[in-house]
Amino acid sequence: MTNEEATAFAEAWIADWNRHDLEAILAHYADPPAHTSPLVVTRLSPDRADGTIRDTSELRAYFARGLESAPPLRFTLLAAFAGAGSVALVYLNHRDATVVEVMHLDERSKVTRSVVHYRPSAEVSFFAKSSERSK
Repeated sequence: MTNEEATAFAEAWIADWNRHDLEAILAHYADPPAHTSPLVVTRLSPDRADGTIRDTSELRAYFARGLESAPPLRFTLLAAFAGAGSVALVYLNHRDATVVEVMHLDERSKVTRSVVHYRPSAEVSFFAKSSERSK
């Protein structure tokens, strides 16, 4: 994947979320998917300690619940990084938290595995500090 392909993928993915288009969002994912997020534990079950969804119908229900519970949901893309068969997105969510989401892609550029990481915006000053150190 090139940086241009990573950016195009990220922009399309973000646009689908910002339109709250569940079918378009799910079209980015392979069947079956693997999606890991701390929110899986809070939205689905505390018994789900690994925070992973491994079924398309469960992913649909999880994403639908997220869209329904947060009508103002909106993502702002900060960066997209190309990897070997993967892409990493850095974006702000509607709660102003910084999110890093790493997605592994198949040959059709469908997400086979995604892992989501969150950090409240007040704790993200380390980005500025690390860039200041490099001056």
